Amino acid sequence: MWHSMIKLHGGEAHMSAQSSSSQATRRSFLGAAAAFTAASYSRILGANDRVGIGFIGFGLIGKQHVAGFKTYKDVDILGLAEVYKPRLAEGLAYIGNPNCKGYSDFRKMYEDKNIHGVVIATPDHWHALLSIMANAAGKDTYVEKPLTVANDEGKWMIQARDKYKRVVVVGTQRNHNPNLMQARKIIESGVLGKIQLIRLAGSARNIYPGFGKTPIEKPPADLDYDMWLGPAPMRPYQNHRVLYHFRWFWDYSGGQLTNLGAHSISALLVMLGPNVKGPVKAVSFGGRYVLEDDGETPDRQEVLWEFPDFTLTTGIREANAFRDTTGSVIMGTKGNLLIGSNVVVSELKNNPFNLVPRFLGHPVGGVVYDDTKPTPWIEGAPTSPPAAGARGGAGAGAGRGASLAPEGFPGEDTLYLNHRDFIECIRTRKKPLCDLELGHRTAIICNLGNMSLRLGGRAIRWDPDKEVVIGDKEAAAMCTPQYRSPWDKELRSIVKV
Repeated sequence: MWHSMIKLHGGEAHMSAQSSSSQATRRSFLGAAAAFTAASYSRILGANDRVGIGFIGFGLIGKQHVAGFKTYKDVDILGLAEVYKPRLAEGLAYIGNPNCKGYSDFRKMYEDKNIHGVVIATPDHWHALLSIMANAAGKDTYVEKPLTVANDEGKWMIQARDKYKRVVVVGTQRNHNPNLMQARKIIESGVLGKIQLIRLAGSARNIYPGFGKTPIEKPPADLDYDMWLGPAPMRPYQNHRVLYHFRWFWDYSGGQLTNLGAHSISALLVMLGPNVKGPVKAVSFGGRYVLEDDGETPDRQEVLWEFPDFTLTTGIREANAFRDTTGSVIMGTKGNLLIGSNVVVSELKNNPFNLVPRFLGHPVGGVVYDDTKPTPWIEGAPTSPPAAGARGGAGAGAGRGASLAPEGFPGEDTLYLNHRDFIECIRTRKKPLCDLELGHRTAIICNLGNMSLRLGGRAIRWDPDKEVVIGDKEAAAMCTPQYRSPWDKELRSIVKV
């Protein structure tokens, strides 16, 4: 979690900061929709007109997005697609708009020409294909992170966006924190010297002993399990593989590295700027050591990425009571940028000469302490507490505010800014802050870490220009997901695979 304040002193900087048997034809949701261009939108959407929004998914995060969008006076929520009937009913009641239609199949919603943008808040394995199909149907998309579960999906998304001239915004709302740009200025100023090591605090949650084990059984009648699986492999139904618990299974997600880790890595890329290339190698170790449940993703994971000029490392903990409050650090030869969740950590300022042994003949003096008060002091975007009953965890809800509350957001938090950027981009066709390229690169970094872990911790070499694995056929195959029929055909009808 990135802190809400920055302080800079001398040579050091501190920052506290749903059935699939119904085949949808190309005509069913593409047709004339593909003819929509930016010019079309400029005619349809005047400066004072309302934007029609549809949602896919009304789970934990989908609710939060609906809570925000329903408060915006220039937005009409016109559609909700959900494969679990109780959630669909709940969502339509909550939206409270008689003009909002419910759908068990998102493809039907894509046929509505009054819907200009679609918010995708589904399990991760659906993110890429839903956005690709929406773009082909003439819809702009807001896609929750992680953007993808396999690297080639990001390439396909970029193809679709460019082919159909769409806007795609990624739900890494923390990037709207103004402190990130301030941090970039600090880094680019050279005050830190040459960046050599970056340690991200990672994520810490304690869900021990886990969610338990559930038997293989028949899917509930009110869940379209086949549609829930979508492009993912067919597996026997277990209660803990679906809905909220999907996060802990490789078929659908990448665990907390791609979930929470995507936030901090995306924010880091913003701070480092667009010219930083890489990574070129990734190594990861860990496992599901202590959680007693059906899950597959690690409860403890350490990851190290090699960039051309520095090393990046982070970790995730899901069965540990320790809450790290000291945060992350960007280490330079002249100073460090310290990033925390709720504390500014003052760092000892040393003259390197003071650390050289006397017998080498270098000048040696006493340790230099600097207790000067921080200046400048820069306030960040306000972050509201989570709503009563919301799930917690280290950094949980950061930047989302009390978004489950009927009244919506209490202030201009970063999720609000992320939403408004999406709406503005639908109107103006400008480039969003949390754009597809940034989301794609973030996902690549996370996915490479998981690839190494799943291959026994071997180093994965990566060509960041060609976006391919080097010298490892097994790892390279992991970059291209094998979509289940008929979704593989849907994909190939839109983009080159």
